[in-house]
Amino acid sequence: MRAARLGPADVVRLGGTGLRTRPLRVFLSALGIAIGVAAMIAVVGISGSGQAEVDRRLDALGTNLLRIAPGETAGGEKAKLPPKSVAMIDRVPPVQQVAATGATGAKVYRNERIAAGRTGSLDVLAAGSDLLPAVGGHVRKGRWLDSATERYPAVVLGATAAQRLDLYTPGTRVWLGDRWFSLVGILDPVPLAPELDSAALVGWPAARTYLRFDGHPSKVYVRAEDSQVASVRAVLPATANPASPGEVQISRPSDALAAREATQSALTGLLLGLGGVALLVGGVGVGNTMVISVLERRPEIGLRRALGATRGQIRTQFVTESLLLSLIGGLAGTVLGTLITAGYALSRDWPTVVPVWASAAGVGSTLVIGMIAGLYPAVRASRLSPTEALAGT
Repeated sequence: MRAARLGPADVVRLGGTGLRTRPLRVFLSALGIAIGVAAMIAVVGISGSGQAEVDRRLDALGTNLLRIAPGETAGGEKAKLPPKSVAMIDRVPPVQQVAATGATGAKVYRNERIAAGRTGSLDVLAAGSDLLPAVGGHVRKGRWLDSATERYPAVVLGATAAQRLDLYTPGTRVWLGDRWFSLVGILDPVPLAPELDSAALVGWPAARTYLRFDGHPSKVYVRAEDSQVASVRAVLPATANPASPGEVQISRPSDALAAREATQSALTGLLLGLGGVALLVGGVGVGNTMVISVLERRPEIGLRRALGATRGQIRTQFVTESLLLSLIGGLAGTVLGTLITAGYALSRDWPTVVPVWASAAGVGSTLVIGMIAGLYPAVRASRLSPTEALAGT
């Protein structure tokens, strides 16, 4: 007598029957798989969302900003940029914007009663009205320095400086350089020029008048045409300081953001490894569940063998159960990982990015693990003879 052939629908229905009879065990086994998949997808999704946020910010801020700073002299002393370096750089044709800040050496305090040494590591910088557009900065409250305020004792605080001084309202007074300055504005954080966050910014003419500023720039910010950034970077040392071009340092702030992104990618690799371990542990749980299922269902296996089921059909049944169990865990983990990614991204105001390949890899890996985990129990079940299996009753 030939055994009846089982179609794909029959195989799935038969495998699902075995799972429905043990719902709690199936739930716990699928949960192990789901945790591993969710961990992997959440790590990839959060990393992808963070990268998308970095790209979005760079697109908004631009990658064509170059920052010039004085280096060291041959004698190891701090070099200085010429006062006319900004004007000389502005003559380079591909340069679109150029602005500078200058270290005044003055100190800023909340009021005149603060001890002289308690500066909060804040710098007082001279700045021109063209600085904010060049670095992509924005005013959170109040206004930026302009022709009406840059000649008078007015100050704009960076985001960190305002927090350390506990000053958030334009119009209040700040003790700066042994005299009162009027607070006219507070900035948002400036990603491409983070040194401005912990600075008090005064107008360039006011710094000369009230703070004895010598006029030498300490930082120069240059915006160039995107296609000419490398060419402009090559000529900037000789342009900014023709007498000593070797004493000029040039950096690209967007490179720092890219380096930070690379560091986050390395951490992502580590977390993905941990997610893989969790997924492997879930696979061991599936294998354990299937082995126990074979031991408990020996009478059922014996009865099916006595009714004509072949060893191949028994193997197919148990492998299908293992695959279905892993698939349930994989799909649940994919949904859970996506929700975790979306929740985290929304909390940080990031775009939500879950790569399709990550979801596909998560579900695919669970199927491979399910196949491997169910293979041994399936082979063991198929080798039971009808008499041996029924004897277990």
